[in-house]
Amino acid sequence: MPVTVAEARARAAKAVEKGRREWAARADGDDAVLDIPLKPPTEAAVLAGPRAASEWADSWRAVDGGDILVRWAHKNWPSVGRQELPERLTLYTADAIARFAGRDVNRDWARMRDRAAMLRERFGAHDEIVAAIRARGTAIDRLTGVDFALLLEVLAWLRQHPSSGYRLRQVPIPGMHTKWLGAHRAMVESLYAAISGEQDLGLVPSPERLRIRILDPGMRPGGLIDVTAPLEELAALAIQPRAIIVCENLESVLALPEWPGVVAVHGGGYAVPIHRLPWALSARVLYWGDLDADGFAILHRLRSNGVDAVSVLMDEGTLLAHRELWVPDPNGAAARTLPSLSPSEQTALERIAAESGVRLEQERLPWPMALEALRAAVGRSLGN
Repeated sequence: MPVTVAEARARAAKAVEKGRREWAARADGDDAVLDIPLKPPTEAAVLAGPRAASEWADSWRAVDGGDILVRWAHKNWPSVGRQELPERLTLYTADAIARFAGRDVNRDWARMRDRAAMLRERFGAHDEIVAAIRARGTAIDRLTGVDFALLLEVLAWLRQHPSSGYRLRQVPIPGMHTKWLGAHRAMVESLYAAISGEQDLGLVPSPERLRIRILDPGMRPGGLIDVTAPLEELAALAIQPRAIIVCENLESVLALPEWPGVVAVHGGGYAVPIHRLPWALSARVLYWGDLDADGFAILHRLRSNGVDAVSVLMDEGTLLAHRELWVPDPNGAAARTLPSLSPSEQTALERIAAESGVRLEQERLPWPMALEALRAAVGRSLGN
């Protein structure tokens, strides 16, 4: 079938999408070429539909010219006479390909091209900056105009102040809100490493913080119960819990009652660095997370860090007994095997995947039942 103008534009748009990061990064858009055979109709097809063939050829005449090169074939057929038909479309340069693809594609290409050019002009066109633009091209392209201007100023400031000693939110760029650098840090780090050769931004990192609740009244320093502090300060606490309960959700931590010998830790995600707390090393650790793929991944992370954690309420029986409390979890649909899981934990994880990905959030479990399970697990861990 003959290739229509619309079909060729669609192919041009795909070519831009595939090649634009490389073209923009290397400024080699002038070397880009798109060549499309147009598959003109045969003599029989023209004879069967002369009007359609004529309209198809006219549509290509309408776009031929300038940097859009259409090559024409001259036919002299016995049945339909002399015909001039478009045979091949060739577009030279990325700009031509993008213009032919349409207004939206051309606008997006021009934005990426111009931003890459500004980065190379301001910070150099060496291989490292080219590679960084290529790697982060999509993120750079998605920035608003204001944010891209901020990116240029941030990179320039960091280059001028390689060891500023500022914190992340203290970088003094006019018009930049305090959370901007945190939100765009990966892109900034990649580009700054290419510009400076340094992997570090020269900023002072914010201290890693952890929240704990000291459930034993006799163990509370200065009477403090609920403590959020830098990890190194928590590590210096003169406490000796016998058991530590790590809960993924804060509400569960807050609901725990006074409990002799026990400290509760809010996990709050994958970073649960209790292996760096000296007073936690001699305690029994229990982990109660959501019954979902992430919950088991966090448990695996804990154990991979050398923590001999015992899971609580993270089994297939608990999952199936509370089916009415499930919510969908697209991340849990893929089957996975985590080496540190026990057979019963792995079975629960496989059930989550078999149910097309579900989540049973820990705070939705009936609290009396959950607290009883925690007490029993602590008792077993301590040999009571």
